[in-house]
Amino acid sequence: MGKRNALKILIVALLFSCGHKNTTANSTNNESTSANSKGLISISNTLKENSQLSIEKQIELYYKLKKENPESYNFDNEDELTMYGYSFLWSNQVEEAIEIFKLIVAEFPESSNPYDSLGEGYMVNGDMELALLNYEKSLELNPDNFNAEDQIERIKFPNKKQLTPAEKFVKVYSVQDYKDDLDQLGSKLLEVHPNALKFIAKDDFLNLIETKKELITESTTFGDFIWHCSEIIASINCSHTSLGSFSQESTMISKPLVFPLQTRLVEGKLFVIDAMSNADKVNIKDEITSINGVEVSKLVDDIFRHIESQGYVQTSKVHFFNAWSTEMIPYALGFPESYSIKVNSKANPIVLKQTQTFKAPYADASIKKCESNLCLEFLENNDTAILTISSFNFYPWNNLNEFETFIDKSFKKLKEQSTKNLIIDLRFNGGGSAESSIYLLKYLMNKPFTYFTDENIKPHANPFNGQLYFLIDGNGKSTTGHFMALAKHHKLGTIVGEELGSNQMCTAGQTVCRLTNTKLVFYVANTESRLHGVELPDEKGILPHYQATQNIDDYLNNVDTVKEFTISLINSNQ
Repeated sequence: MGKRNALKILIVALLFSCGHKNTTANSTNNESTSANSKGLISISNTLKENSQLSIEKQIELYYKLKKENPESYNFDNEDELTMYGYSFLWSNQVEEAIEIFKLIVAEFPESSNPYDSLGEGYMVNGDMELALLNYEKSLELNPDNFNAEDQIERIKFPNKKQLTPAEKFVKVYSVQDYKDDLDQLGSKLLEVHPNALKFIAKDDFLNLIETKKELITESTTFGDFIWHCSEIIASINCSHTSLGSFSQESTMISKPLVFPLQTRLVEGKLFVIDAMSNADKVNIKDEITSINGVEVSKLVDDIFRHIESQGYVQTSKVHFFNAWSTEMIPYALGFPESYSIKVNSKANPIVLKQTQTFKAPYADASIKKCESNLCLEFLENNDTAILTISSFNFYPWNNLNEFETFIDKSFKKLKEQSTKNLIIDLRFNGGGSAESSIYLLKYLMNKPFTYFTDENIKPHANPFNGQLYFLIDGNGKSTTGHFMALAKHHKLGTIVGEELGSNQMCTAGQTVCRLTNTKLVFYVANTESRLHGVELPDEKGILPHYQATQNIDDYLNNVDTVKEFTISLINSNQ
């Protein structure tokens, strides 16, 4: 499998090499949903349901079902079976993972990915000879598999020193290497992404690359270069296409270079929320109007051009900026060695001291969150309940049963308590599987509905029949957009919050690519997942019926403005 070591990859569930279009967890899920709609049974889920069997017996079951019922199961879904194998590897059941990877190699002998996965299994198990053999076979089948290339080098030259992130940050490549890599970046985005030019004209995209090439000099560092690349990637406006959040940039920048104030952008204004080492110079809630002579509005506009989003959604960019501002500001300003700010409460500029303590990403602690991602609480004599779904990240090959069990128990309690109003809190939900979204929708719909295909999905026999309210924010990505698009399309209830970070059209899946010279890794969406029969603007996120967001005072005082507004709305409707 063309990816970095899976033990180090937490951002996405499964990564495939550039040049071999395959899908990750999101699109695997979409395929399995489509397969199920055609009456096919998930073979990996069937094996999981028989987890009491030894791995040898599970594989025997696989071949038995394939022999006796070849048309009943999705035996051609390599990706889903691979995820099942990785569920063992990530649980430190290495021997079991190896056996599943061996099964996939046997079933898909001409595919590069299974050999890569088997190589990783052997490497984790300490069998370097077999690891090398399988990585070499993977690279033979797919010469673009840079993960196999890297692992082969590590096995053959275990003592070779790798560049540290700090060393990578200041490394200078030749002007031609940078320019060639920028051309390669552009061509790969156009080649892999199914909708690369949906939100930007081809001429504008190519001109942006040429503009970045003109900025390359003999002293351009890799730190400078990755910032150029982030704008090119963000220009296609796809939340599934990125450099991997801001993780690569974050690991490289040294502490003395970070912006020494924790800030929050609220309604276009930048406020201090933690003075860090500068408490003697600035106050909490001070509004910063300029940094190093650059007006905040101009600086934020520049940074926003480097943040990926779905369509033209701005709310998701705000959340991203607030999480990474201490490190994004240095990149945007060219890594100054010192910072001078102007605040609205003081006439003269303030020279800031460097700091050694900061948080990146900075988590929003102003809103009480559900610790387990799935929570149910009752309010006001049980007339109103809040169902928090902070993630749809529950998959058939792993933990979908946990989600289904929680939903079943929750709606049973709602019925027992005769709950009249249900608030479904989807804030901070970055998406996940279609199966979990569909399972929840079954309890909310009172008639058959469609998802990715035109085939009707039957609602639950006893759906919730009270009033529904949905809380959304710019963090809502991917499957959350699908869920809320259907909620709005079918007029299931009242939506409160801000523009969602996604909608009914999700360009999903991920192909991981790497540039030849600088070795920069980036992730490109490779499939489109569009809801059937939902006509909403592709360039906008799902819009609320009532706009509600925290002002700076509410944020600093931990007031959950959106939830309080919704509860007051419910009370006014009684």
